Amino acid sequence: MHSPGPGAGTVRHHPAAGRFEAGDGTHRAVAEYVIRDGRMVFTHTFVPPELRGRGLAEKLVRAGLEQARADRRKVVPQCSYVAAFIERHREFQDLLG
Repeated sequence: MHSPGPGAGTVRHHPAAGRFEAGDGTHRAVAEYVIRDGRMVFTHTFVPPELRGRGLAEKLVRAGLEQARADRRKVVPQCSYVAAFIERHREFQDLLG
């Protein structure tokens, strides 16, 4: 019996590539980052049109911020989406720095 792969809402972390991603096997949404001076600097968030409307950007950014917290890292939101997300979700504002 064939088992289905992860759904489009499943977030995977690829630390060597500096990104969190989710997709449907054909299209991929990403939240990219670099580690600079011990901080997690979010540089880019992208969801292709085919995957929009599913809340993937929020899932990716939330996973990234939770990873930063687990790693005891401060966050620099160079990406405008990440900056707006942190502004709207006060529980992550302590990560700024």
